[in-house]
Amino acid sequence: MIVVPDDAESGSFDQSTLDRAGAGAPKGAPTGPTVLRIGLGGALRRKREAAGVTRERAGEAIRASPAKISRLELGRVGFKERDVADLLTCYGVRDAAERAQFLDLARQANTPGWWHRYSDLLPSWFETYLGLEQASSVIRNYELQFVPGLLQTRDYARAVTMLGHTDPVEVERRVELRMLRQKLLTGPNAPTLWAVVDEAALRRSLMGPEQSRAQLTHLIEMNELPNISLQVAPFSYGGHAAAGGPFAILRFAEPDLPDIVYLEQLTSALYLDKRSDVEHYAAVMDRLCAQVEQPDRTEEILTRIRAEI
Repeated sequence: MIVVPDDAESGSFDQSTLDRAGAGAPKGAPTGPTVLRIGLGGALRRKREAAGVTRERAGEAIRASPAKISRLELGRVGFKERDVADLLTCYGVRDAAERAQFLDLARQANTPGWWHRYSDLLPSWFETYLGLEQASSVIRNYELQFVPGLLQTRDYARAVTMLGHTDPVEVERRVELRMLRQKLLTGPNAPTLWAVVDEAALRRSLMGPEQSRAQLTHLIEMNELPNISLQVAPFSYGGHAAAGGPFAILRFAEPDLPDIVYLEQLTSALYLDKRSDVEHYAAVMDRLCAQVEQPDRTEEILTRIRAEI
């Protein structure tokens, strides 16, 4: 779950911040319901704290428990417009324009993302990741076992999916979902992707030689895009800073959203945004990028591996 750190910089969440969160965002800005919920939840938390209202009292205002207020403020659940209106009243927000801005943001935050039609395939913890991924401005990713999902060919994505699923229809829907995710990298306001891939992932045999070579060719081509930087952690480097396992660090254009570290597990995921945790993972990523082969060597390495398949 996403936990708002106690030591986070609170700052102010005024009209301009609400604009950045979505209602007045520039056309094509990378926003989505997940980010809007987090932004709106943070705004309401700051209003509550400024008014000196406890979670218990806020819960009474909307006929809910303090735990429900906590979930709302963390952006984990959707917002009912009536609840937002009642909370604003409880917090002493009387200005009609400001209230309208909050309510409009609540409506936007409840709009399903494009991936909603695949919700029967997705656990809620991964739907959260999709929303954050779509809203990110920078994605830093280390992968140990597989090629990063955003850089997989259709054949590779199918081979990976079939490791855990057997129904042909479900497999193809999951592959299609992954292909749709990848449009993020070439669309408007595309984020920067900075990925480090272990050589083991590049050499692991999941498909036939032709498909494997096609995947490496795709990596070479994607690495040429101005917003993508790919590095390889070769066998020859032995142990390195990220020996603990794969992870991703997401950064957002919205200044009110903290960086988030994503750690995927077999049946769940962790989302870390406590400053000390994020700084630790960022330092690990920085050391990793300094230790492994530099980006200007990536094409040469991928070409060599492709020739050996």
